Amino acid sequence: MLTGTFDLPGGLTLRPARTSDAAFLRELYAATRSDLSLLPDAELAASLIDLQFNAQTEGYGRDFPEAMHFIIGLHQDRIGRLILDFSAGRVHVVDLSLIPAARGQGHGASLLRAMQRTAERVAAPVMLAVDRGNAGARELYARLGFRSEGARGDFHEALVWWPPTVEARA
Repeated sequence: MLTGTFDLPGGLTLRPARTSDAAFLRELYAATRSDLSLLPDAELAASLIDLQFNAQTEGYGRDFPEAMHFIIGLHQDRIGRLILDFSAGRVHVVDLSLIPAARGQGHGASLLRAMQRTAERVAAPVMLAVDRGNAGARELYARLGFRSEGARGDFHEALVWWPPTVEARA
């Protein structure tokens, strides 16, 4: 397992997620699913969000049993979550989600740069997957030097960043 500390700028903090964060995490997930808010039946939309949030949580637990779950803070406020898996000699960003008010302010880039610095110290790649329809995230990842590794399922693209000191593998 890779370990390290993260040098986070500008009042950003990471702390382990707790069971008391469950309602915040559900609302954060709902904020990432604006497509479901377009449904004409609000009760149906809420039910679908609950079902999909639970499925995502179970899937992450099954697929990344060693992952570390963090709450991202800005000063004293919760602004997002970060799930990292350090197994298999890599830094895998399983999920990075920010509340709408925190997006577009450089917080995601700051967190990813911290992951890159950590990965560089241990000569490991940073890996993640992005929704092909998320143009803003794709632009951010490209700006930070992530390269495509091809499709990951029907809707996502796998991306990787290699430290400059490590030869990228095909």
